[in-house]
Amino acid sequence: MELTRSLTLAPLPAKLTAACCRRRRGLPFGALFSPRRFSSGLEEAMHIRALRPRQEWVGDWVRSNDTFVRSLPILVGGASLLAALLNRTVSGIAAVADASSSQSRADILTLSLSVTDILAGLVWLSIRPKSISPVVPRGVECKRVGTGVSSSALRELLWTWDSLTTATCCKSLVVVYGGNCVLQIGVAAGSAEDGNAVTVDEQKFMQGYLYRNASESKKRECLLLLGKNIFYFQKLHCDFLAEAYLANLALYPGRSELPFLPANTQALILQPIGDKGIAIVGGDTIRGFTNVDQAWIAMFADKLDATLSKS
Repeated sequence: MELTRSLTLAPLPAKLTAACCRRRRGLPFGALFSPRRFSSGLEEAMHIRALRPRQEWVGDWVRSNDTFVRSLPILVGGASLLAALLNRTVSGIAAVADASSSQSRADILTLSLSVTDILAGLVWLSIRPKSISPVVPRGVECKRVGTGVSSSALRELLWTWDSLTTATCCKSLVVVYGGNCVLQIGVAAGSAEDGNAVTVDEQKFMQGYLYRNASESKKRECLLLLGKNIFYFQKLHCDFLAEAYLANLALYPGRSELPFLPANTQALILQPIGDKGIAIVGGDTIRGFTNVDQAWIAMFADKLDATLSKS
C-alpha cells in the first residue's frame, strides 16, 4: 500500500511535465526549449525543409491536367472493354453454347464495369465547373469623408480600407455611422448627369430592407443543438451571424437600394458597426469573400465602433 502510494504521489520529472504541458497546449515539439545548434549545414537545410508547408502536388497536378483526368475513365473503360473482348476471343469458349460458364459471367461483369466507366467519363467531360473570375467595376473613383470625422478616426478608416483592398476582393467601401456617411471610398457608381460619384443617401438607405435586415441580424436568436435536445436562447447575441453576406448580388432584388455602388458589383457584405452604424463592403468576384474574410471584417467593425464612438 505504501509502495503504491509512493508511486502515485511521486512528482513527475521536470522534462516530462514540460513535455505534457507542451502537448496539451498544442505547441510543436521543442517549443519550450532553446533551439538546438546544428552541427552541419546539411542538418540545418533538412530542418528548414521539414518546416516548410507540404505542397499538394496531387491537387496541383489534377488542376493542371483537368481534361486528361476527366477523360481517364473513358480510357480505362475502353481498354477494359477491349481486353474483355480479346480474352473472350482467344479463350476458345463459344459465346452462346456455353453462356452459363463462370468465364461468361466474369465477362458480363467486366463489360458492365467497362461501360459504366465510359459513361462516367462522358459525364465528367460534359459537366465542367464554371470558372469565376474578377470583373472590373464600372464606375468612378471616389473618396469622400464625412464632416466631423476626427483625424484619428480617419486614419482608422483609411487603414481599414487599405487592409481590405490588400487582403480581400473589396473594391468599394461605404461606412454609415450615427445616421451619417463618414466614408465613401473606392469605385462608386457614376452619375448620369455630371459623371461624378453618386452620393450616399443615408436616410433612404436606412429605411430599406437591406439595412433593417442586417441590423436585426445582430440580435438574431440562436439554436444550440446538444444531442437530441434543442435549447432555445432568445436574447443571445451571435457575432458570427452579424453580417449579411450576399455572395451573388445579381440574384438579389435588393441591390436597387444601393445606387451608389457600381452596377456590376458581384458580392456584398453588410456588416453592422455596433448599434449605430453599418459597413457596406462591395467585391468584384462572385463568392469572393471567404469565411475568414467575413470574420476579419467583423473584427474591423468592432474596432471601428470603438474608434467612431469616441470621435
